[in-house]
Formats: sequence, structure tokens, C-alpha cells
Amino acid sequence: MMAPHSSRIDRAAIVRAARGWIGTPYVHQASCKGAGCDCLGLIRGVWRELIGAEPEKPPAYTPWWAEDEGEETMLAAARRHLTPLARRQLRPGDVVLFRYRRGLPAKHAAIATGACAMIHAQEGAGVVEAPLSPWWNRRIAGVFAFPGIEEND
Repeated sequence: MMAPHSSRIDRAAIVRAARGWIGTPYVHQASCKGAGCDCLGLIRGVWRELIGAEPEKPPAYTPWWAEDEGEETMLAAARRHLTPLARRQLRPGDVVLFRYRRGLPAKHAAIATGACAMIHAQEGAGVVEAPLSPWWNRRIAGVFAFPGIEEND
């Protein structure tokens, strides 16, 4: 893995890093480019590549943790380590969190690659670039920027 050259990163570098994970198989709780990851593992891997050491290690979680716990664990972690943005501010390189159903906590994450596209780890498909379709747009629970992002690009 490349170490970051500075504390500032740009959106194009985030998208390039995320695209480097495309084709990585889906493996629950993993975060190893080319070997396996889940949606959180993708975000963690891009963080490590561009920023450095992860700010905290996620606890073990089951595929149905959000339904069991009922807490906004993923949103809370995003608020601790990323910069919250208004939904209308979504730009390439931003982290997007989703709720699968109204009333459930956010439990899926992706990196936007454009206004209508994202990279995410999907069970059965691995890491893919996919449309940020109306189905996904209706489920957005939060939009966040990585820390230290250059906004003048």
C-alpha cells in the first residue's frame, strides 16, 4: 500500500483508489484489496491507502447487526471520523451511507464516483461500480467527505 504524501487528498485520488478495489470479492468483515472486503472494508481500505492508519477498529458484526442492535453505529462512526455534508453537496469521492428500509439504521456504504454512480461491495458481486439509481437515492442516510479533502478540484 502507498503511504499518503500529505494530509490533503483530492476527490480524484479517492475515486482512483476506490476503483482499484473493483473486482475484490465480497467477504463479510474483510478489508483486503483483491482478497476480500465488505462495504465497510472498502471504505477502511481507501482510508488506509490515502490517509494512513484507521482511527478505530470496528467491532465484530454480523450481517444483520443493524436489525439486531437498532443503533446508528455506522452513522455515529462516520460522524466521528468523516465530515458530514448536506445530501445536495454529494460529489465524487464522498462516502454515502444507506438504510435498506425506513426505520432501520444505516448499514451500507459506498464511495460516489459521480452524481449518478458509486463503488460499493455487494454480496454475491464483490466490489463493483454501479448506478446511484433512484432506488439507492431514496435510501441515502448520510453523505460524508474524507478528512483533509481538497475542495478546489
